[in-house]
Amino acid sequence: MGTLGKAIYTVGFWIRETGQAIDRLGSRLQGNYYFQEQLSRHRTLMNIFDKAPAVDKDAFVAPSASIIGDVQVGRGSSIWYGCVLRGDVNSISVGSGTNIQDNSLVHVAKSNLSGKVLPTIIGDNVTVGHSAVIHGCTVEDEAFVGMGATLLDGVVVEKHGMVAAGALVRQNTRIPAGEVWGGNPARFLRKLTDEEIAFISQSATNYTNLAQVHAAENAKPFDEIEFEKVLRKKFAHRDEES
Repeated sequence: MGTLGKAIYTVGFWIRETGQAIDRLGSRLQGNYYFQEQLSRHRTLMNIFDKAPAVDKDAFVAPSASIIGDVQVGRGSSIWYGCVLRGDVNSISVGSGTNIQDNSLVHVAKSNLSGKVLPTIIGDNVTVGHSAVIHGCTVEDEAFVGMGATLLDGVVVEKHGMVAAGALVRQNTRIPAGEVWGGNPARFLRKLTDEEIAFISQSATNYTNLAQVHAAENAKPFDEIEFEKVLRKKFAHRDEES
């Protein structure tokens, strides 16, 4: 940001501060009838009871995600925008290189009708598609959960198992290694091919790499973001003139 840009930014800051001061004065004059703005209480990482999240320094957690309570996230894993991992009445464990995509929900069960204690355990290099729901389940290494799938209490997805998009997997179902299950309720559809098994591992790697890009972008300071905006405008004008 150049000298002129800094001056404009400073003037804008003063104007906003003046506006806030006037708003506070007006609020006091109105007494009990004033409008009071509520600040957002969102926290990406939040303790609950005596439980605190443990997120590896090399993991990516999107700013709008919520990781609450007894949750562990391993190295190179990514928790994307709008996800909620709520480890309040039990624990959640996410291994290394796993991606849990946008708007997915991971929760746990203190116990179910059979009396089982059901944490949620998600292994290494797992892909969980957008808007999936995983509740009190075990998803083993290099498994794949499709977009919008729901896994109920006690489900186990074995290594290289795949849950198709939109599937509803009933309680205590075990999906064997190398099989695709789908439908409502989910049932066996077919065996995975070697190419599809390789794709599961590649998908996890792709998301690990993509997460690094998003982490870098989210870490940029305000000055750098503004400078990039100026550059984009400058080059856009050049393209129009050429």
